[in-house]
Amino acid sequence: MDLTTSYLGLKLKNPIIAGSCGLTGNLDGIVSLEKHGAAAVVIKSIFEEEILLDVKEQINQAEKNPMIYSGLSETLDYIDLHIREDNLGKFLQLIRDAKNAVSIPVIASVNCLSDEDWTHFTRKMEQAGADALELNMFLNPADFKNKEFEKAYFRIVEKVLANVKIPVSLKISKYFTRLGLSVKALSETGISGLVMFNRFYSPDIDIQTMELSKPHMYSSPDEIFETLRWIAIMSERVTCNLAASTGIHTGDDVIKMLLAGSSAVQVVSTLYKNGPE
Repeated sequence: MDLTTSYLGLKLKNPIIAGSCGLTGNLDGIVSLEKHGAAAVVIKSIFEEEILLDVKEQINQAEKNPMIYSGLSETLDYIDLHIREDNLGKFLQLIRDAKNAVSIPVIASVNCLSDEDWTHFTRKMEQAGADALELNMFLNPADFKNKEFEKAYFRIVEKVLANVKIPVSLKISKYFTRLGLSVKALSETGISGLVMFNRFYSPDIDIQTMELSKPHMYSSPDEIFETLRWIAIMSERVTCNLAASTGIHTGDDVIKMLLAGSSAVQVVSTLYKNGPE
């Protein structure tokens, strides 16, 4: 049976992609996913925020130590550069190792919050061998100070497309003023794909202890319906591929998304719950 499909200009042996997660954050996990049938993997995202927080913590520690820091030293510049290069270096090496170990497409991923100086890193990901790049857009819809929330998406896309030649996709949330118009406009920027949708961290409250409690990290099968609805609405209105994400737990779910107009699907929660096999 021929299950091949095309996504981001890449030929996939089937429409099922392992999305960005801990299972795609190491070489053994990536090899296992290919062995059990994944048609592509999205490398676990490198976080723009994580890099910035690491830098801030190191700077705070340096400022407390007069032996390594003074207002006239270049220590802070060194720390900033060293940490960024170390984090990125590990990420790039995983891309190289994965490309050598598997035959399926390897998609790099950046979890991004702004259009700051991380965008030039994307060229190095391309040079490391990534077949495509996924921008996991986690702009906070509850940020009341950002009056240009939706414009930031377009600025990020513009900067990244100027840096790379490999296909670029956006993994977006459903939090837009007018989701349909925004998705259509984003599809016309020159990107090759849109992934609908990513999931935000959702806290819970334990009313017995009166404390924040650990939320359910995995998606539930019921979450498929909103994704399915929007894939169907947008499938003939966009100029790029669509990939469905969130709530896809079974083979039947995959078929539904394909019928609605998705070129591929990304799965994560079901891999954790049931195993890659």
